[in-house]
Amino acid sequence: MSQGYPARFGGRSSRALHAFVLAAGVCIASQATAADAGLPARVNTFIGSQDEGNTFPGASAPFGMLQVSPISDHYAGYRYDDKKIRGFGHSFVSGAGCWEQGGQVAVLPVTGSIGPGGDFDTSDNKAAAFDYKAYASAYTHDGEVGQAGYYKVRLTDRGGIDAEMTALTRAAAERYTFAADAKSGHVLVNLGQANEKHEVVGSVVEVVGDRALEGRLVTKSFCGGKQYTTWFRIEFDRPFKAFGVWDKDGGVPGARHSVGAQWEVPNGAWLTFDLGASRSVTAVSAISHVDAEGARRNLDAEGRRGGKLIAFDAMRRQAQDAWRKELGSIRIEGASADDRTVFYTALYHALLQPMTGSDADGRYRGYDENIHVADGWTYHEYFSLWDTYRTQNQLLAMLRPQRARDIARSMLAIHDQMGWLPRWGYANFDTNIMTGDPVTPWLVDLWRFGALQGREREAWQALWQNADGRPPAMSRAQGRAGNDSYLAQGFVPYDRAYPSKGMDVDQHHGGSATLEYALGDCALAQMASALGETRAAAILRERGRNWRKVWDADVVDSQLGFRGFPRPRIDDGGFYVPTHGAYDPRSNHGFHEGTAWQYQWLVQQDVPGLVAAMGGIEQARQRLDAFFAYDALAQDLQGGARKQWVVGPYSYYNQYRYNPNNEPDLHSPWMYTLLGQPWKTATVVRAAQALFTNAPNGVTGNDDLGTMSAWYIFSAIGLYPAVPGSGQLLLHAPRFAGVELELGDGGVLRIEAPGADGRKLQYIGGLAMDGIAHAPAWIGWDRLRRGGAIRIELVDRPPLDGWGTAPEDLPAALCPAALPAGG
Repeated sequence: MSQGYPARFGGRSSRALHAFVLAAGVCIASQATAADAGLPARVNTFIGSQDEGNTFPGASAPFGMLQVSPISDHYAGYRYDDKKIRGFGHSFVSGAGCWEQGGQVAVLPVTGSIGPGGDFDTSDNKAAAFDYKAYASAYTHDGEVGQAGYYKVRLTDRGGIDAEMTALTRAAAERYTFAADAKSGHVLVNLGQANEKHEVVGSVVEVVGDRALEGRLVTKSFCGGKQYTTWFRIEFDRPFKAFGVWDKDGGVPGARHSVGAQWEVPNGAWLTFDLGASRSVTAVSAISHVDAEGARRNLDAEGRRGGKLIAFDAMRRQAQDAWRKELGSIRIEGASADDRTVFYTALYHALLQPMTGSDADGRYRGYDENIHVADGWTYHEYFSLWDTYRTQNQLLAMLRPQRARDIARSMLAIHDQMGWLPRWGYANFDTNIMTGDPVTPWLVDLWRFGALQGREREAWQALWQNADGRPPAMSRAQGRAGNDSYLAQGFVPYDRAYPSKGMDVDQHHGGSATLEYALGDCALAQMASALGETRAAAILRERGRNWRKVWDADVVDSQLGFRGFPRPRIDDGGFYVPTHGAYDPRSNHGFHEGTAWQYQWLVQQDVPGLVAAMGGIEQARQRLDAFFAYDALAQDLQGGARKQWVVGPYSYYNQYRYNPNNEPDLHSPWMYTLLGQPWKTATVVRAAQALFTNAPNGVTGNDDLGTMSAWYIFSAIGLYPAVPGSGQLLLHAPRFAGVELELGDGGVLRIEAPGADGRKLQYIGGLAMDGIAHAPAWIGWDRLRRGGAIRIELVDRPPLDGWGTAPEDLPAALCPAALPAGG
């Protein structure tokens, strides 16, 4: 124990402190248990549904295979200020930035006449009546409910219809309640149209008997990628009295089969119900990416009880019970009502994906287009690796170790099937969206957090192949497309004319790709060393320093005067020279969704080397202050971020300030900690938290499959995984007085910070782990995985030479520019 620590901590002995922490933890648990029952209702699924957060408000299970949510005229499905709902789609991606994000099988309840000359005119060549843009319904936010596992909205056209939805992992239910004076109601099932910009290539629908509908549709994926097929089945709780289908030539009453082809070509079916005394019609649905039998089995497994369809309210209870358990794994104390909603909604969004990919019988469609079986485990799909490797991946590994093991196993299965690791996996193929090498830090961190136990060698071989080679031209995988130059010269060249297998390729963003490769190499070096791969570890460690290959010491920011920035190189090894004027570190040349100002901090593996390249510690700190507008933040904690930082969700370029809306600089608030100024991390994190609010625009930029939400979770609890492959969690002032995390393998971690107040600036004045003083600004996962108690003393003045500021309190660089003798 360091001298003087007990006095600063109020004079408590370590034993007394430990007892206090344990007692406080019991208090948190007892207080939280009473609130657990309301956790699903605490979630506000409308957060992120405005200003390109791109979340969906509808119902999903944790890691669910299907989601049921409204479709308006936004490419992500629903935007809070849209005026009409076109239908309720099945299958959504949460928070992504590309178009084509689901909404397949768009269902809408309606009233009115269907037939020749009717409200839905089935006369010849009247297909326009079945365009969801024509029949979309107005709706009201009054009474609209968005909770974990439940959504409700009132459609105000056609006499008023209440629509509710809930979802389990592989089956969902919708209940449509029509107006009291409605004699009959219709359900339109539109296969030819999905989310705005989501191209339906072809579809087939079949009316089965008098209670069911089946079919399949082929759509294009994320950012214009490969085609894939979704099978579905919908069953109703009562027989329909009439039905029909429509196609490009119009509606046909009584017909059972229809085929549609090409984008926006109408195709679908309607079902008409006698409402009688009951005003409600319930539909239970399921999907599969395997085949029609998979959809049927999924519905049977999760949509029935005792041979009958599950009643809507019963499924809702089951769905919300599942969410209650998931959300209850983190308990917080000392939060306002809005704070609790923001926190638990962030946790909700972080636990939506990767989605379940295997059907109830274990079958799934692999990246080789063959059908495989996950026997005794769950296969997952939809991997936004460029985003999730930074936050969401580590959060899942901490809170859901068994889930993380299945997710890691899924990735290795993809490697077996495709021959290479993917970059952005959508359904059963690689879209090749984004750049760099995100799968390496993503999978290495899963190893570091224990999710690859027993599969370390298999993972290592896949990662080494990826790091030391390049997929052949005929492979769907793109891998490290820039490896030819990177392995020979240490950098990825900037070449906008390089052919891509998708929308992106590393050569189009050679500067940032080089930094991403180097970060991944250094992370992989840690795994190689632990596995005894000494030669490979040395090679990778040296490559982890390749950030220096794109550092130009002569680049100057003309407005602020800082010298030395990353700069892309071209094929011949020279630095890129713009056609017009000198190279500007605020420009977009060579950096993916960012600038050299934002990417310069992506050197967590060698902070001492970065400091030296910036001209010393004082210059580095001053540059970080300018990057964050630190003085302005400290004076306007609640509003400074919106005034000083990058504001627009897609304002990636020509910027020199922090971009809280996008991933490349998410970790940069903790660069202050790595530079020996942890109190400044506290300031920046508090300012950033003001951007997360209990409102539709309460997520910064695209949530990117829970990435931004996971960032908020880490920022609020006082831990952050800033350095990939290290297993280190940097410490900072938490937002709440008490946090308790169930770590999934039986460990419980308690974090106590008496007096924590997210409305003001607070700093760590001292810290104890299990009652023993802890001076370092970080704690390793190997220590935390067992659980324990962290007790934090918060102070109101920056401790300029206090906790976490000494060089020995900082984590050692993983891949420093010069290794010590014998290193």
